[in-house]
Amino acid sequence: MRSWLSAIALLTLASPLALAQMPGVTINKQPAIFAKRTFDPARPPADMPPPTPGEDAECDSDFLSDANVGGQARQTDATHATVKISQIKVTLQLNITIWTPVKVTQHVIEHEEGHSQISEYYYQSADKLAQQIAANYMGKQVVITGTDLRGELSMLLQKMGADITDEYNKELHVEQTQLRYDAVTNHSRNEVAARDAVAQSLKEIPPGSALH
Repeated sequence: MRSWLSAIALLTLASPLALAQMPGVTINKQPAIFAKRTFDPARPPADMPPPTPGEDAECDSDFLSDANVGGQARQTDATHATVKISQIKVTLQLNITIWTPVKVTQHVIEHEEGHSQISEYYYQSADKLAQQIAANYMGKQVVITGTDLRGELSMLLQKMGADITDEYNKELHVEQTQLRYDAVTNHSRNEVAARDAVAQSLKEIPPGSALH
């Protein structure tokens, strides 16, 4: 999983007047993007991620998040200001690429598609997770100090953006379900149908179960 973060300093430091209230938390969940690629095992392409141990094929699920944080500030003196977080926008995306060798059985293909289905299932509720995380930051008030208040403000907002994306990545917990799926199927080596293994894995380790 990868994450990008950015910050927006939608406020004034020179004036004690607060800006007009901005919208609160906004979650923009992009449609998932899918791709299928084949490769020669003797010469795997440079952009192919290393296969999961025990598997010749690979399903690469890339969960992306981009958090933009904005706030209002009231400068109290030359070196102090109070910042109130008033806007958070989180953009989510999921890119799935299934990599299979040029000669592969249908059983292996279905196994990798099972990995994809698990990622898709988690992504269905990813916006709710991001909303829950971002909501905890809305309205927070933080005092910043320094001779360069604008610089301090920028660093504060970037850190909050980083914290939001870090929490999102940590709380997805999709890896645990994927590992359980591989255990149930023995990395596609047994005859368990992929659809049955997906259903069993999601039942045993559903989204959010690791949070409690």
